[in-house]
Amino acid sequence: MIMQFVEEIPEGKSHPDFTRKPIALTIQEGKLAVFKAIVIGDPKPTVIWARNNGDASDPQKYQTKFDPVSREHTLEMPDISPEQADTYKCFATNEFGRASVTVMLNVIELGFKKDKAQRATQVEPTELKMALKRKSKVRPKTEQKKEGEIDPKFWEILLSADKKDYERICAEYGVTDFRWMLKKLNEMKREREEEQAQFVKGISSLKHIEVKGDGIASFEIDLDLIDMSSRIFIYKDGEMIEYSKDMDSEIKHSLKQVGKKFVFSVRDLLPDDAGLYQLDVEDVNMFSTEFKIPQVDFLVKIQEVKAVEREDAVFECVLSNPFSKILWVGKNVPLEQGEKYDITVSEDKLIHRLVVKDCMQVDKGIYAAVAGIKSCNAWLLVEADNDPKLQGKKKTRKTTQAGGSSLDLTKIAAEQQAKLQKERAERVEAAKTAKAERDTAGGGASSTSGPGSGTSVGEGVSGADLGFGSSSGDQFGAGKETRGDTSRHTGQAGDGQTGVATEGAGPDDGEDANLTSGARLVNSASGKGDKDGQMHLTIGLSDVYAARGKPAELACQLNSNVDGVWFKDGEKLSSKGGLTISKDQGIHKLTIQSCKDSDSGKYEFETNDYKTSATVTVGDAPEFDPDELHNFSKPVVVKVGQTASFKMVYPPQDSLEIKWFKDAYELKDGGGVKVVKEPNHSRLQIKDCLESDAGEIRIQLKNLFGTVEALSRLIVLGKPSPPKGPVEVLESTDSVIELKWNPPSDDGGSAVTNYILERQQVGQSLWKRLGDVSADRATFRDRNVSHGKKYTYRIYAENPEGIGDPLETDIIMAGTLIFPDPPAPPKVVSAFKNCINLEWTPPTKDGGTELLGYLLEKRKKDTNQWVALNPANEPIKALKYAVKEVSEGSEYEFRVSAINASGAGEPSSPSLMVCAKNPNLKPYFKDPEDFMVVRAGNSARIKINYDASPLPEIQWLKENEPVSPWFNIVNVEGTSTLIIPNSKRSDSGVYTIVAKNSSGKTSFDIDVRVTDEPKQPGPVALEQMVHGKVIITWAPSPDQELDDRLHYMIAEHESNTRIWRPIVDRLCCLTYTTNVHSGREYRFRVYAKNDMGLSEPSESPKWGINSCKASQFTALPALITFERPPSILVPLKVHTPPKGYKCYMTCAIRGCPAPNVSWYLNGICINSDNHYYITNVHGVCSLYILRVGPSDGGEYKVVAINSFGKAECSAKLKVKD
Repeated sequence: MIMQFVEEIPEGKSHPDFTRKPIALTIQEGKLAVFKAIVIGDPKPTVIWARNNGDASDPQKYQTKFDPVSREHTLEMPDISPEQADTYKCFATNEFGRASVTVMLNVIELGFKKDKAQRATQVEPTELKMALKRKSKVRPKTEQKKEGEIDPKFWEILLSADKKDYERICAEYGVTDFRWMLKKLNEMKREREEEQAQFVKGISSLKHIEVKGDGIASFEIDLDLIDMSSRIFIYKDGEMIEYSKDMDSEIKHSLKQVGKKFVFSVRDLLPDDAGLYQLDVEDVNMFSTEFKIPQVDFLVKIQEVKAVEREDAVFECVLSNPFSKILWVGKNVPLEQGEKYDITVSEDKLIHRLVVKDCMQVDKGIYAAVAGIKSCNAWLLVEADNDPKLQGKKKTRKTTQAGGSSLDLTKIAAEQQAKLQKERAERVEAAKTAKAERDTAGGGASSTSGPGSGTSVGEGVSGADLGFGSSSGDQFGAGKETRGDTSRHTGQAGDGQTGVATEGAGPDDGEDANLTSGARLVNSASGKGDKDGQMHLTIGLSDVYAARGKPAELACQLNSNVDGVWFKDGEKLSSKGGLTISKDQGIHKLTIQSCKDSDSGKYEFETNDYKTSATVTVGDAPEFDPDELHNFSKPVVVKVGQTASFKMVYPPQDSLEIKWFKDAYELKDGGGVKVVKEPNHSRLQIKDCLESDAGEIRIQLKNLFGTVEALSRLIVLGKPSPPKGPVEVLESTDSVIELKWNPPSDDGGSAVTNYILERQQVGQSLWKRLGDVSADRATFRDRNVSHGKKYTYRIYAENPEGIGDPLETDIIMAGTLIFPDPPAPPKVVSAFKNCINLEWTPPTKDGGTELLGYLLEKRKKDTNQWVALNPANEPIKALKYAVKEVSEGSEYEFRVSAINASGAGEPSSPSLMVCAKNPNLKPYFKDPEDFMVVRAGNSARIKINYDASPLPEIQWLKENEPVSPWFNIVNVEGTSTLIIPNSKRSDSGVYTIVAKNSSGKTSFDIDVRVTDEPKQPGPVALEQMVHGKVIITWAPSPDQELDDRLHYMIAEHESNTRIWRPIVDRLCCLTYTTNVHSGREYRFRVYAKNDMGLSEPSESPKWGINSCKASQFTALPALITFERPPSILVPLKVHTPPKGYKCYMTCAIRGCPAPNVSWYLNGICINSDNHYYITNVHGVCSLYILRVGPSDGGEYKVVAINSFGKAECSAKLKVKD
């Protein structure tokens, strides 16, 4: 909330506002709680923190901080306690307004506290129970389960599970007494609903935890809370976890509320995140969901795909374990089977494939495959179709597919499947061995009864009575074996067989069904338990579904070699009438040679103390009508883009499962595939067929008694594939190239009519059509070639459906290879430490073709390896080259080869050995500045760049004396810098840098002026001696004695123009005469000026109308004269400029009439010498020398002469070297 104190806020100012607000926290007791906020506003706001119900000023509990880097205001509460749970406020205030924000802090109390218990004794017992009840009913992993006890986790999962999952959950936890389980579950549900009614009006839209496309696991629930302030807790495996209410927070767990919907999320998934998650409101559980992370990884990850517009893109991967369905994500959006995407899985569920159909530019991006918490991703790049033939036309759908793995995925999957089967067999064998060892040592486990023991004694109940699954037909009761799910690990029966469920886990699938698919037996009704050393059944009988006319076998196993009796429907059996009874040690078998309807029934095997039974059901395997099978086997032929239809009619049968396959992949309804399953027939339609849809089509019928399949083929007529390569060069001369190729592997469903050939010369972009070749010929002679030229050919196959993709040849050269002669050895033009310049002459013979360039190589001394300095396909065009790949101080030799159309010829003889170092060079300075102005108080940096070899010694001088030791001199290769820290006016002068090496000595002078902005000149006075003339005089600036380059500038303000304009500059005197007009008012300003700029002005009094008023009284005329001889107002000064610098000499002369001024150098008049620029402006005489040389040194004299006299002054000029 923002409160503004004023109606209008000045421009550039603002009231406070929050750019980052603090986030609500739910945190455990004893942790560090931190609120963070970022505030803006001008002027800078003051930030304070407060709480609704309490004082937040205790510095031990509440610590406020401000980080000037991140601009964050923080409130830290170390060792948080439940009493600090409250609504907190942050206020930001400045003179224009106040901003405030509120945030909740929830504190989770942990453990039992004595003082709390004492307070609870004063309340009602029910309230005490509620106060101490803040604990999950699920046992943490650290607590061990008692033997024979059912984990409370089992009941929590059942309370929130769907009925269809009951059988699977019971199998996982070894519970087989379903009637007892349902009875207790209903009682618990009633109790739980009564508890929930205290806090919620209703619970709906339960979505169990699952991994989303962004790699975050989450579950959802809609809660209609009675009190919106009720506390919500999250548990994992019985232990409370912290969470944030901000989904964008970096905390691992978060709970977001939108209206009635609550979404709990877990980010950065790890294997340890698996477990049971529970959501409680206060102390009542509302929802439980188990997060399972499958042990799966990617053996082959999806790869980057580059597709052309309107082409299909394929992503493929192989998993380490079978997975029925993985999550495909495209550009952070989950993908589903449909018109745009085709998602398929191989029969072994190891190979997963995503096809992005009809790719467009909008489809490019990152695609990912997610299996459990493992994922892999790759880019889909969609390139524009720049076919010039389609320019301005709508691009047609392509029949090709891009991408897919370059590996043999089927082979990898088969190897992994064999590995998994081997590991499964090893585990089964290990379980058998362990069981046998336990039987030998202890005689087996004793019988138990009751829930969770794996057996149940009492009233029988079928799976149908429980509302899930189907019953095997037997009842649960004394003297009967307990039947249940044969595949306890997955909750599904294997191959339709019903086994016997016991406390121990049975072997995995894949073994002999008669020996391993059955579950374990229990004791008979006699009540004799398994004692150490006594006989007992280890494997009981399993139900068998046998096809009519096929053999069937029943088998059981005992732990000792004893005899037994077989019964069918109560009648004793013997080895006759197609029955064979056999015994091998403890394994007893009953074999039916050829099953018939009369063989169906209940079979039993009895020994003295044990009995086991199973049911044999005889039926017919699925079958096809011969005529329909014949019609189905005929191939279906369609064109690209058309719909292919398959239909198979079969007799109606019970429990019939129908599947369609293309090659090894099952086809499911969705996208471009439509599967219709009716009692007496099934249809398959594939819409918008592509060439990739062609292949073997298979329908599979399966029931409990067998499987039958029918095969057909889909032929999609399209363009042919490229001709098969490689292309064979039958002849290559200077005038003919003859090629030969093989027909395409796929003719597109119709015969190839002809071939089309194109040619491109290497180095050019144009493809030229050479002609057509009939389909019965697969050769072509190109007679229009040039010797030594290289060509590339494209060969297209054409059929009635169009022209296919081309086969492109390698580069082929016309004629034999004729290489050029070696050039002359390279000559070294110059050598430096980082570059050696070479040149050479071309070879005498070029091999009959134009030279394309040269290949240059180098060899370092004491090595045998020649290293190419340029690739052979990027020849050097010129006859010279600068080699920069050298090391200073190393010696090299070079050789060069000429390159023509045939390639590089023999290399030349090596050059002379040359060392990479700079030649001896006298130091010289690079573009130095000879004048520098520095403001007093600042550091002066005089930087001079130079070249010299070898490196010179550097010395700095001031006025021919070494510089002060307080100055810093920094020398690096090629540069020297003099640093004058905190410069003063006394540091002004001429500084000299001297560089000296074995090749010579060089120096250079830099005139450094340390000055400051000049001080204001003194008072200005005006005097009129002659009508129309005013003499301006002023007192000098205090800096005149300190700065020999200081001068003055005068600005004038006239009443007519009313603007200030300069009238004279560079005055070195203290007086100036200017013209004025009667009837106008004037003001003048005098500025002191130096290299740093102008001073503040000194302003004159007004001069004008009042000053020029005529006297009211007539006076006698008086004779006034201003004539006077010349005089020197400001004399010349001595100058000592360095050689090559400019020089400016001035003086001021007064006289009336104006004197004639002459300049002399050593007694010789120089007024007419063009080397000097001489001016005379209102008595200020100046001489300017652009660049001083030695001949300019000497004595300069100025002579002023008029009719009344003569005046002169002189000064010396000394030129420094």
